[in-house]
Amino acid sequence: MKILLVDDEEQLVSTLAERLSLRGFEASWATTCLDALAMVEIDRFSIAVLDVKMPLMSGLELKDKLQARCPDMKFIFLTGHGSRSNFKSAALDIGKKYYLIKPLNIDVLVQKIQELTAILGNDS
Repeated sequence: MKILLVDDEEQLVSTLAERLSLRGFEASWATTCLDALAMVEIDRFSIAVLDVKMPLMSGLELKDKLQARCPDMKFIFLTGHGSRSNFKSAALDIGKKYYLIKPLNIDVLVQKIQELTAILGNDS
């Protein structure tokens, strides 16, 4: 199972990828939405972890574009702003339990990934 991490904070996203790899996940990362879109044209990812607020397009907009290309992809959202007001439009679709606030606890992220992995396994 491959995980795509997208956040405009390079140090954060590269560190998350490394820490997830140490826990047995195959994680790739991008710092721009355009790079993420290019990556899904080359490789298949089961889960995307997206920052909500990024330049050029939001994580919610990126989700829509990724989902158009990869309908089975599952999503986890991150924000450093602590406000759920911008997130209400997607709350019904993905559920608040897949919305994490930075600074991120890696164990919580791993738990959410494992939950989605179980869902993906049930969808097969």
